[in-house]
Amino acid sequence: MEAWDREGRIYFPKDKKGRLRRKSFADELKGMPIQNLWTDIQVISSHADERLGYPTQKPEALLERIIKASSNEGDVVLDPFCGCGTAIAVAERLKRHWIGIDITYLAINLVQRRLRDTFGPELSPYQIIGAPKDVAGAEALKEIDPYQFEWWAVDLVDARPARDRKKGADSGVDGYINFLDDKSGVAKRVIVQVKSGYVGANHVRDLKGVIEREKAAIGALITLREPTKPMLTEAASAGFYKSENFTEQYPRIQILTVAELLDGKQLLYPRHRVETFAKAERKGKHEQEELF
Repeated sequence: MEAWDREGRIYFPKDKKGRLRRKSFADELKGMPIQNLWTDIQVISSHADERLGYPTQKPEALLERIIKASSNEGDVVLDPFCGCGTAIAVAERLKRHWIGIDITYLAINLVQRRLRDTFGPELSPYQIIGAPKDVAGAEALKEIDPYQFEWWAVDLVDARPARDRKKGADSGVDGYINFLDDKSGVAKRVIVQVKSGYVGANHVRDLKGVIEREKAAIGALITLREPTKPMLTEAASAGFYKSENFTEQYPRIQILTVAELLDGKQLLYPRHRVETFAKAERKGKHEQEELF
C-alpha cells in the first residue's frame, strides 16, 4: 500500500465513507484479442464526408485497423484491386509506402484526385505506371480498349466520366464538368466528347446538338486526329459563352487534340468554382493517428 501510495496509484475518495481503490491505467491492461467479426465499424453513410460515390468504397476506419495491425511505419502496403484508393489513402496517412493496382482508368483517376484533395502539398511523390505518356501510348490504349481510352482522355481535361458506356447506348456525352459563375447556386455544365477515329465537321455539328439538348454552356471535342479546316470553321460559328458576372468569354465549342493536352493545353471555361467531383476530406499525415 505504501509503495502504491508513493507511485500515486491509490484513489482516495472525497467521501469519508468511500473505500480506497487502486488506480489502473489503460496502457497496462492486456485487453481482449480482436475477434473475427467486427461490428463496431459502421458503413459509410450517404452524408459522410469521406463518401466519394464509388460503389465498393470501404470505411477508412476499417483499413486503418487492418494496416495498423499488420504493418509498421515505413512498411509497404499493397492493394492489388485498389478501387477508389481507401487503403492507399490510409497507408499514406499512417506513413507507410504503398502500391495500388487497378485495371480501369476510372479508378486510377479517382485515386489521384482523392490523394491530391486529402493531402495537398504533403502528398508523397508517386508515379503512375501503364498510363499513356504520348500519342503513341494513347493509340495503343485505344486499340486495347476503346472504353479505357475514353475514360483516360476525359481525365485529361479534369472531367468526370458520364457513365459506364458498356451499360447503355451512346448519348453523345462522354464526360462533364460542373462550374458555378453566378450567385444562383445552379451549376453550369461543360459537355465533353471523345473521338479516337476519323473526325469531320459532322462531329462538331453533332456536338452542337448535344449542347442544345443538354442545355450546356460549353462543349469540348477531344480527338486523336488533327481537326480539319471545316471542323474549326464549324466550331467557330458556335460563338462564345460569356459569364454574367465576369468579363471573360470562352469559345462555345473547343476542339483539343490528345497531343495538345499532353503538351499542357487546357480546356477554357470559368474556373472560379468547379464542383465536378466529390472531394475527399482534407487530412494531414499528422492527423487521426487513433482509430475513428
